[in-house]
Amino acid sequence: MSNNSRNLIVIVGPTGSGKTDLSLDMAEYFHAPIISTDSRQFYRGIPIGTAQPTEEELQRVEHHFIASHELTDEFNCGAYEEAAIKRLDELFQTHSCVVAVGGSGLYIKALCEGMDEMPNADTELRTRLAERLQTEGLDILAAELQQLDPLYYDVVDRRNPARVMRALEVCLTTGKPYSSLRVGEKHQRPFNIIKIGVDMEREILYKRIDDRVDKMIDMGLEQEARKVYPLRHLNSLQTVGYREFFDYFDAKITRDEAIELIKRNSRRYAKRQMTWFRRDEQIAWFNPNDRKSIIEYIESKICTLK
Repeated sequence: MSNNSRNLIVIVGPTGSGKTDLSLDMAEYFHAPIISTDSRQFYRGIPIGTAQPTEEELQRVEHHFIASHELTDEFNCGAYEEAAIKRLDELFQTHSCVVAVGGSGLYIKALCEGMDEMPNADTELRTRLAERLQTEGLDILAAELQQLDPLYYDVVDRRNPARVMRALEVCLTTGKPYSSLRVGEKHQRPFNIIKIGVDMEREILYKRIDDRVDKMIDMGLEQEARKVYPLRHLNSLQTVGYREFFDYFDAKITRDEAIELIKRNSRRYAKRQMTWFRRDEQIAWFNPNDRKSIIEYIESKICTLK
């Protein structure tokens, strides 16, 4: 199969915007499998909080990188890039289109452009940083990062433990600022990339996010968080929906406060996602309900390269 008949349809957008439903419809229309670019849906044991596709949805369309790894596995952007490119090469042997969907900007970047070369994870150092996160708090680690790499400190999401700890780990491992290793050279991919962005009015999106959190609570998110609570130090659990419940279990906040914080932090995460994606001029933006225009756009991009 030639490169011109290899098309990766990338669907991006903020949490709660309807990416999953759109990806299923596009995958069925273009007879394509789906590959996840969500950095938390890779993990087993947390299907509710990560909004993994349901069993019914998994039966509708062939999925990849859903519940494919244990919570204890180290599956960073670099590892994902290597595994995903290999999987795509296999899928393109029998499919002209593959749909990629998710809201994790760095993992989408890894898939489409490649990642900068970074040192391998230092397990011992990472464990020490995770212990410090629990005992000293995120602000102390962020302050240390500010001393070692003020440039990256100015742009990193300082409320995201995984980002702060990874940058700090690289600084301490290499003796160089993390920002100095982020050269941003794009890798050429042997397939055509078509990027679709899902967007809607902010008030509607925020209402959808709040409703989805309520649905997750009804589905058993609290019980799911309790099951993984003994593993709360793991990088895979440093995410919205679990951190808040962990604080509730530690009696730092009430249950109602935890739920409200999940909603608030999810809305804030959605805002950061949109800030990230808006920088990518290759993304064509649509209302998720405008299926006809989305299909026409994708078909026009596929046809121009055939």
